Amino acid sequence: DVSSLAFSPDGRTLASGGYKEIFVWDAVTGEHNRILIGHTSTVNGVAFSPDGRTLASRSSDGTILLWELPPPSNTTPR
Repeated sequence: DVSSLAFSPDGRTLASGGYKEIFVWDAVTGEHNRILIGHTSTVNGVAFSPDGRTLASRSSDGTILLWELPPPSNTTPR
């Protein structure tokens, strides 16, 4: 189940929060390229920093986590 979604500022990456994990998707290809695990309950909020390099997540377990993401690629989608 998906309980939260956020697009990166450039629109190329999508984060979806669910039960205990966050999937990070390539919004151009539709493929997920990483799974972030660290919460012990449902992830009910995700948000990207303005530069898209950090993802914040909050959970029903009462925690807020910050995730460092790799810089976006410089390639142009086809």
